[in-house]
Amino acid sequence: MLPRSLASLCLLAAVAFAVPAQEKRVHHQADLSDHDHDDKHGFQYDHEAFLGKEEAKTFDQLTPEESKDRLAKIVDRIDTNKDGFVNHAELHYWIKHRQRSYINDNVNKHWKDYDKNQDDKIAWEEYKNTTYGYYLGEEFDDVDDKATYKSMLTRDERRFRMADRDGDGIATREEFTAFLHPEEFDYMRDLVVQETIEDIDKNGDGKIDLYEYIGDMYTPEDGESEPEWVQTEKKHFTEMRDANKDGHMDSSEVAHWILPGEVDHADNEAKHLIHETDNNQDGLLTLSEMLDKLDDIKISTITDYGAMKVEEHDEL
Repeated sequence: MLPRSLASLCLLAAVAFAVPAQEKRVHHQADLSDHDHDDKHGFQYDHEAFLGKEEAKTFDQLTPEESKDRLAKIVDRIDTNKDGFVNHAELHYWIKHRQRSYINDNVNKHWKDYDKNQDDKIAWEEYKNTTYGYYLGEEFDDVDDKATYKSMLTRDERRFRMADRDGDGIATREEFTAFLHPEEFDYMRDLVVQETIEDIDKNGDGKIDLYEYIGDMYTPEDGESEPEWVQTEKKHFTEMRDANKDGHMDSSEVAHWILPGEVDHADNEAKHLIHETDNNQDGLLTLSEMLDKLDDIKISTITDYGAMKVEEHDEL
């Protein structure tokens, strides 16, 4: 029902206001850990990067023997070529797999709500009827802001059609993931930019000017002096965001702002773990080497197995 959808929107809004306003539009990669990466003050970053945030908490509660046993199972999963060693490519792939798990968990959470006929696919009609069904027959007549809901429906359908790569009106799990998390898929990036411009562009010229840019993140109160960060953002707009200095951000400039090219944190973490754990400096990790550093690293992102919930059927 629509109220559930609105509850999700409220949750997203709460998250948006929980971060600095000037950052809420920027789509970053999923963080490997909530902790700073500073080995001088502990290895919690590595621990969560290897195991995953939630699973790391469970892993912390295991006895030393249980930890060793579970780590051995994880290492066996990471060692895809079964040569008895973990190389950089295998470790990097594993950490990326754990990094993506939060997205998969979110999709799985919603899947049964929308897959009404249980055919392991979600048709647009299933999604539409589940989210808007009650209101469609009334044409949103009993909703105060009818135009908003009609706009939400139109926007959802456009995003669904874009995610539906084969155009059959039915989303596979991968396509539904692209629908829920378009910023994670290259072929959806233009839509993310388009939706952002539509949200901020108040005069309908298809671009974002300074007033619209600031207005999206800050509304002054009567008698309130402008915060310093707003002045900083104005400077960022004129000096950085508006690259061609025409007074507006066009689609390419918006893309550079909200979808920045980023450092591959999983790659860096894989290199870091090998550097810290590879006792004989051969560029390969053995179970013995990892066990030697178990108390220090407690095994970073490696163990999203943490509960260590890497089930036997969980494909990499």
